[in-house]
Amino acid sequence: MRSGTPPARILQVDADAFYVQVARLIDPEGAGTAELLLVGGTPQGRGVVTSASYAARTLGARSGMPMAQALRLCPGAMVVGVPRRACADRSRAIVAVLERSTPVVEPASIDEMYLDLSGTEALYGHEPLETTARRIRQAVLDETEIAVSIGGATTRLVAKLAANRAKPHRTGQADGVIIVRPGDEATFLRQFALAEIPGVGPRFQERLERLGLKTVPDALRHERRVLERWLGARAGGWLYERIRGTDPTPVVQRERAKSISRDETFAEDIDDDETLRRELLRLADRAAGDLRHHSYTTRTVSVRIRDADFRDRHASKTLHRPVSSDRAIYHVARALFARLRKARSVPARLLGISLSHFGGAMTEEQLGLFAEDSADELETARDRRLSEAIDQARKKFGRGALGRGGV
Repeated sequence: MRSGTPPARILQVDADAFYVQVARLIDPEGAGTAELLLVGGTPQGRGVVTSASYAARTLGARSGMPMAQALRLCPGAMVVGVPRRACADRSRAIVAVLERSTPVVEPASIDEMYLDLSGTEALYGHEPLETTARRIRQAVLDETEIAVSIGGATTRLVAKLAANRAKPHRTGQADGVIIVRPGDEATFLRQFALAEIPGVGPRFQERLERLGLKTVPDALRHERRVLERWLGARAGGWLYERIRGTDPTPVVQRERAKSISRDETFAEDIDDDETLRRELLRLADRAAGDLRHHSYTTRTVSVRIRDADFRDRHASKTLHRPVSSDRAIYHVARALFARLRKARSVPARLLGISLSHFGGAMTEEQLGLFAEDSADELETARDRRLSEAIDQARKKFGRGALGRGGV
């Protein structure tokens, strides 16, 4: 930091049990009344937990845990699917609120965002960063109905750790906002285990424990040269900086998503190709709708099958021209599906589709290049108009308002 330069003002916004909150908002009479709520997988115990209510977490349920295991820990829990579209909509709404506070907002995931408020001191009347953070937190709640926790510091690393500690379920004293003042980073970090530092994965953690290093204070006792001798120059230097709160990673505007994917884990393995094709049609329609919602087109379509023995198989095709219609995307996906099933026709546990290599929406001039109904074209102008009409109907009457019946 140059002399006289004000310290950076970084906030991390983290939605509290985001998928659980959204599930309860869209189903207040069902999920909204369930204290023990598991989101993801199926009530039959298939798949994994995407998120668990805080009451379920106190019983041991965790994201990424097999649903069957979570149900053993939480007997009587309600299980609901992931409300993907509703979650995407709420996430965008949160970002929209945050962008009124600063132009530099970086979504790190669907439920985590970083803000850089450096240089905005005068804009906020030189009020404490905590005051600003609390105002932002209330605005998000008022406008999106989603409760978030906010951590603030001079670096992304410390802001993220502060947001995690700010979650009301962590301690009785936490109230949703924790700001670490400039110069207090090292003191704040002393309360953490090394495993809690972002970037310290399981293998690195095991390596550190073999050296007797379990907590940040354990590592702070050693000079940089000692850590570099034990761990190597790169890893040792990285750890030395992080346990002191140093993180040079800037907050930047995130590029648009690189892919859109939809998948389904079945309650029971499916071996019938006709049934699987109907599932693929439904997934393709959902993915195509999401694609158009972002005003994207796609050139690469991929299909994934997880067999009953947990073997994952993939097939992809990259097109010469971008497409966005339900029919075109399903046409490609169905051919990929047929290739995978021909290679190995066994019961399927999971089926998925993903779209990538995005482009912008077709302009009128580009659309005019393609024949109205040419049999040689994968996607016609009629396909695009039909998809647009379906989108409008779904927007007005709900996602289940229209769907294609043929496979």
